[in-house]
Amino acid sequence: MEIQRISRIRFLHTIGWAVLGSCLLVAIMATLGRASYNFSAALTDKPDIAIYMLLEDRDLQETKLIREVSEQERHYYAESKDGPLLVVLRRGPKEWYVDSVEELRE
Repeated sequence: MEIQRISRIRFLHTIGWAVLGSCLLVAIMATLGRASYNFSAALTDKPDIAIYMLLEDRDLQETKLIREVSEQERHYYAESKDGPLLVVLRRGPKEWYVDSVEELRE
């Protein structure tokens, strides 16, 4: 490579594209990181959102909190594509999990 023959404008053009590409890559990675952090926070802090993520295959349309037994257990009435459900969520050591799902009759 003959470095003496590279013009100043061409050099700055190449560096400009490199800086722009690097900034774009950092912005995309920061956005994805923040989104994944929000998902993990939803599973650990917000059981009302966690129920949609934990029962994603059931296509939940609407959920209502029936009762909060304790800080560690919550009962929900959920409308799904297959009909109404009774969902019991429990809090494990780090996150919420589905303890039981019962189909209800209409």
